[in-house]
Order: sequence, then structure tokens, then C-alpha cells
Amino acid sequence: QVQLVESGGGLVQPGGSLKLSCAASGFTFSSAIMSWYRRPPGKERELAAFISSYGSSTNYADSVKGRFTISRDNAKNIVYLQMHSLKPEDPAVYYCNARTSNPFMDSWGQGTQVTVPS
Repeated sequence: QVQLVESGGGLVQPGGSLKLSCAASGFTFSSAIMSWYRRPPGKERELAAFISSYGSSTNYADSVKGRFTISRDNAKNIVYLQMHSLKPEDPAVYYCNARTSNPFMDSWGQGTQVTVPS
């Protein structure tokens, strides 16, 4: 079965750093576009970052550009989100997403909570 397991969330003071990990299994990881989404309290889920199959292309939401970095290790089937300079506006449940076209797949992890006190 396809499985995505996020870890690394927690409480971080403003200006601090945190690194999230997503361990993937049950599909060909190297063929998948991997993304991190987040759902702030009271808001819709939004895309934070994505990375292409072999890491040649990345994209970030304007709100996290310059502070977050997405990366992947295809040998270990893990995608990371390194977060720096965390702000009180960053608290959310962060979700890992994997998507492939052939075969079609769109899978989500359980999410991990990131808290940044005001």
C-alpha cells in the first residue's frame, strides 16, 4: 500500500528552524512529484512547496520563499522540508503529497503539526 509518514513537527519559537521529513513507500518514489502542503487554523489547505522527480525543479509559495527549502533523497525515499526563520503566521498542519501520472496516484500523509507561538 502507498504510505506517506510525516515527522519532525513541533513547537518552535519565532525565528527558529525545523526540518520535516516524509518517508514514502508502496510506489516508485523517484517517479513522483513530491509536495508539502499546509493547513493553517481556520484556512484552506495550501501548497507550500513541490519538487520534481529528480530534484531538478522546485517551486515555493510566496509566503515561504527564501525561508523554506524542499529536497528529496531518492535512495531513501524521503522528502524534506527545511524551514528557517519561522514566523507566527507559519503554524499549520503540514502534509506530504505524492503524485504520479502513470499510473495515476495522488496520495497524502497524515500530517504533522508545526506550532510557532506569537
